[in-house]
Amino acid sequence: MSEQQEHTQQWEYFVTPLILHNEGAILNKHAQQGWELVQVVEGPAGGPVAYLKRKV
Repeated sequence: MSEQQEHTQQWEYFVTPLILHNEGAILNKHAQQGWELVQVVEGPAGGPVAYLKRKV
């Protein structure tokens, strides 16, 4: 693998609302599928929204 290829990573992204009182279970389910949490922000409707990524 060349040095350029080693530094180039391909990601796919996933955005999902987090149901209050069940956030941990939702994030753990996605983590088991290879998703990594990037951030949680307040969504347009006021609830938390999680942004996740994983290598392609």
